[in-house]
This record gives sequence, structure tokens and C-alpha cells, in this order.
Amino acid sequence: MLKSLFSGVSGLQSHQVAMDVESNNIANVNTVGFKYSRANFSDLLAQTKAIATAPQGQLGGKNPVQVGLGSTVNSMTRIFAQGSVQNSDKNTDMAIQGDGFFIISPDGGNTYKYTRAGDFKFDAGGNFVDNNGFIAQGWLRDPVTGKVDSTAPIQDINIPPGLTTPAQPTQEVVLKANLNSGPIVESYSPAYKVASGADNVQPAAVDANGNAVNSGDIGVMFNEVGEAFSLQKNQGVWISFKSSVADPGTVSSAEDMTAHFNVDPELNISGNQVSISASAGATVAETANNYVAAINAQSAVTGVSASVDSSNHITLTNTNGNASASHNIDFVIDSGGGGLTDASALTAHRYQYNPNSAANTAGGDKTFTTMADLRKWMEDEARNQGGATNGITIEVTDQGKFLVKNPNDGADDYDMNLKITAYSDKRSSTSIVENERFTRNMEALNSVLPKKTTGKAYSQSFNAATHSSSIDIFDSLGSKHTLRMEFRKVSVDQNTGSKWDMLISVPNPATIDTTMPYNEKRGSVRFNNDGSLATYNPPNVSFSGNNGSAPDQQVNLSFGTANKFDGMTSFDSRSATSGISQDGYTGGDLVGIRIDQSGTLVGSFSNGRSFGLAQVAMAKFTNNEGLATEGGNVFIQTANSGDPIIGTAATAGRGFIQSAALEASNVDLSRALTQLIIIQRGFQANGKTITTSDQLLQTLIGLKQ
Repeated sequence: MLKSLFSGVSGLQSHQVAMDVESNNIANVNTVGFKYSRANFSDLLAQTKAIATAPQGQLGGKNPVQVGLGSTVNSMTRIFAQGSVQNSDKNTDMAIQGDGFFIISPDGGNTYKYTRAGDFKFDAGGNFVDNNGFIAQGWLRDPVTGKVDSTAPIQDINIPPGLTTPAQPTQEVVLKANLNSGPIVESYSPAYKVASGADNVQPAAVDANGNAVNSGDIGVMFNEVGEAFSLQKNQGVWISFKSSVADPGTVSSAEDMTAHFNVDPELNISGNQVSISASAGATVAETANNYVAAINAQSAVTGVSASVDSSNHITLTNTNGNASASHNIDFVIDSGGGGLTDASALTAHRYQYNPNSAANTAGGDKTFTTMADLRKWMEDEARNQGGATNGITIEVTDQGKFLVKNPNDGADDYDMNLKITAYSDKRSSTSIVENERFTRNMEALNSVLPKKTTGKAYSQSFNAATHSSSIDIFDSLGSKHTLRMEFRKVSVDQNTGSKWDMLISVPNPATIDTTMPYNEKRGSVRFNNDGSLATYNPPNVSFSGNNGSAPDQQVNLSFGTANKFDGMTSFDSRSATSGISQDGYTGGDLVGIRIDQSGTLVGSFSNGRSFGLAQVAMAKFTNNEGLATEGGNVFIQTANSGDPIIGTAATAGRGFIQSAALEASNVDLSRALTQLIIIQRGFQANGKTITTSDQLLQTLIGLKQ
């Protein structure tokens, strides 16, 4: 009889424990990060009246006869289900989505505790603490590398109040841009200025400051509206500097004259040779008229006409007006040609483009590659017409135009009749055709410039495709300096690709070179024929601000990977900078902190920079239910929880962190209140067991009476 009483008592005790557990759950329904528990019941077996027997013969087996002595609570299970995430207005609040715990320490990292409650804040000393004053553990930014090393041992997270960041000198400039390789460009600038009398030809010339530069390959230049000349080898122009009229003097009846009208000095075209002998007894006038008639008979082919005056002076005129391919005339007079000795007055020389050489050719004809080449050959020939000491000058202006001047009146000076026509040769094996755009640019020079005149002759502008990019870089003091990069197209190789000159400059008094001018450095960029980057030079510049900052600051230039399209390219599309960046900055004060999903505390500074100051560590356990609670939303490690596996959020099974949010308690009130009813009914039933047993005992005592 007493067994039933003890069973009822044990039932009351078990349900009382369950009531305590469920009451605690309900009490913490609004506790941040709380995980509810449940009581696990088990029965008590104390007495066996008969053991089980096996079947024997015809007699069956018997089950054991056992009497239980009630129930007990043999374990508690903490349920670590995810609680709902509630947004807050506090940047330092953190909620864990998934498995894991924040690590906190009350003693500077000697012992660790763990929590899901992410209500953190900074105390007066800059410690990142929870509501218990325990300091969150993690990794701090290395002041040397500027990075947070999450493989290092964890430590207290502390961000000093009033934190400032020192200036970071620029170490790298990254540029992504396209330089237009097409025949039409929108970004261009005049060819470099080249002074008169300069004896330097390809590749050197001088700029407006007198500095040696490459004057640029005319073949890859553009006219005033951005249209490419696209000069091919041997294309060019005929240029003459004197009027195509000769007054050779009186012709005697006893002289012979032979004249050649050659389309090309290498091609003596049959039928263009005029050869006349004086007739016996002919007068001077008759002989002269015979010459004129013979020359004019072929004017339709040669473009050269002749006339004679009353003094028997023969005048020859090269009209250059014939539409045939032979209208470019090189007029040559044989020796003893009847007094016609002034052959140079009727001679036009060819100026032909050659992308690989600037050597002078035989017969006075010239080849050129750059603006400097063409300027020199033109000036040399213009001076040869009158004498070495004449004052004719030809230069390239700041606007990229050829400028011709004839200012003097010396013995060697002459009246200049500048005539330029297109060069073509349809009858040669290469069939050289006229380059109309180049010819049009040069034909603007056609003019008459008498000696000792203030008149000037200008060509149209010659322009190079250009593009520029600039960015502010920083020295060790945090001072800004504008680094400018200018690119100019200078040549094209049909097999390998194109080349662009590069001019890197900084404002004075800063320097980036050891030679004059110190604030400029020249280099080049080459592209493959598929538009990918081939190579560039220099790879870096040595920058000195000369303002008290550290000298010889090495700034790497990152323009992309060779043979790839991840940096600079050269396609047939508009020149444009798609991206430019640098890694330096000036000093600044901390103005705010935010936390990202990896638990990194990102500081925002008054200089506009943001970078990680620290990272919160997270721990994961093999058995979360084995953790013991200490109150204050804190858990501690036990023998059955396993060792903490420490790492960063969102890695190795650890959840990610949501900032400005808190994880709510996972207590479900509807479940908890229902559980209260179940516990109440169980408690009442066990109480009834006791009262019933008491009544039975009363009956038993009454038997004695």
C-alpha cells in the first residue's frame, strides 16, 4: 500500500520539475537568444516479484512480475532551434543565422564563454562587450599589413575611442581603358611641334618645350575631322618650289636639244622623249619654233607646253594639270641642250611614305616616316633650289601644321611658287594609288611666296589619336598629387599590332624622373593585332612629392596582363577609360562602424575610406546540448559538449551574421501553454493517487476497530 503512496509522490515531484522547466521557458519568452528546454521523464523500477521463466516441455514460459515505484526526471534537453531574427536600429547588434556561438571572455581571454545573444556595444575603453560586460573575442587589424588575419589566435576586440588612420601612400595605380584602333577617332591632338632647321629625323624631334620626343608616324595620323590617312608604303605627293617656267636663253641654229619628260625617273616611257636637230641654213627663230612644235605635240601626254617670244626665248611650263597618271612630271634636260640649262626650275620631286625607313633616295626624291622627316626633306629641297644660304624655313606648328616662310632677300633667295600634287603610278607593278586625305592636307600649302614677304603658307592639321586619364595619388603625408597618363598613337605594324607613346606627368614640384623634365616620364604601350595588351613600359614610377613626404615612393602601374583583355585594350571603338583606381589615402578620423555578414567590424573614416578593424570569432560545438548555462544568456563548455571549433562566420558549418538585428527567444507560447495544461493534469492525477491510497489505508485501519 505504501508503494502507491511513494509512486504518487514521485509523480508529483517529477511534474513539479517539469512545471519549473516550463515556467522558466515562459519567463524567458522575450529573452534575446534564449533556447527553451524540456524535462524528460523516466519510470522507476524498484521491485521484481517474479522473474521470467522459459517454456519447459508442455509448460509455457512466464513473463516477469515487476512493480514500478513511480517516475523521475532523468534529463533536460535544451532545444537549439533557430529563433526569429528581429531588426533593430543598433549597428552593433548581431544575430546568428544558423549554427554557432559568439565567444566572450570575462578575463582577457583566459577563459571563454559562449552566447547566442548578440546585444553588443562599445564601453568607455573601446571594448566590444555584451550586457554582462564580457568582451567579445575575435581578430584585430594588423597595423603593418592592414589586414585582419583570421588564422591568428583570438583576442579581446578593442577599438580605441577617437581612432584615426594615418595616411597611406599610393603603391599601385590600376587602369582599364580602350585606345581606339579604328579609322575614325573622336579624341585626337596635333602632331608635335618641330622647329625649322632641326637636323634630327626619325625617331627624334622636339616638343614645344624643346624636349626630345618622337614626332609620330604620319601613316597613323588623322586629319582635322579625325579621319585616318592610313598611308601605305610609297604613297605620297609631288612637291616643287619654283614656278614651272624656264627662260633658257637664245637658241642658235647650230645647237641640238634633247629633253626627257619622265613619269618616273626609273621608267623612261617610250614616246615621251623629244629630240630635235637644227636644220642646215635654218634661222634661230625657225629652230626655236621647231622645238616648241615638237614639245607641244606631246603636251597631252607629258603635261608640258612650250612657247617662244620675239627674242627667241623658249618658255617651258609644267602645268601638272593632265588627268592621266603621267601628270607628275620630272623634267630633265640633257647636257648641251640648246641653252636650256635651268632644269631645276622644272623639277618636282616625289616625297613617299615608308613606315620602316627615312633614308634619302637617289635622284633627289625623298622617303619619310615622321613629321620630322618630311619637314626636314622639304626644307632641304626648298633651300637647294636657290642656294644654301637662302632664308626659307619650314616648321611644324603647335597646331600640327606645316608652316612655310620666305622672309629674306639675299642673293640666294628666290620667289617661291609652292606646288603640291598627288603622287600615283597606276602603271607600276604595285599600282600606287593617290592617298586623297593626305594629299588634301598637303595641298593647302599651294601658294606663291615672293622673297622678303610676311606671307606664310600653312598645311591642314596633322593629328595623332590620343587619350588621357588622370587620378589623384597620395604621398606619405596624405597630400594629393594628380598623376596624368597621356597616350598617343605613333605606329602600326601589320604583323604585330600598334604602338602608343605614353607620357606620365605630375605637377611641380613633384618628380618622377631623374632627367629633365623631372616631373614627366615617357614610355610606351604595345598591343597585339587582336587588340589585347602586349607589353608596356615603365612598369612603375619613383615618385617624390618634394614637400617633406618620403622620397622615392614606388608606384606600380597595372595596365593588365600580357595577351589578355583584363586591362588596357585597343579595339575599333571609342577611346575611353572604363576603370581607374589607386590604393592610397589621406589620414582620417573614425566616424562610424558597421558589421558585415562575416562578422567584420568595418570602420568608416572621415577621409572616405572604409576597411575592416576587427572580426568577430564564432565557435561551433559537436554537441550543443552538452553546453551548460550560467545565466545571463551565457553557456560554458562541458565534458560532453566537445571542444569549440573556432573560425569565422559563414564557414565550416557556422552560420552567418546579420547586423543591426537580434535573435529572439525560440520559446513558442502556444506550445508552452499547452504543455502547462498537460503538466497540470499529470500533477492532479498523481495527487489523486495519494488521496486514494490514503482512503485504502483508512479502511485497513478500520478493520481493527
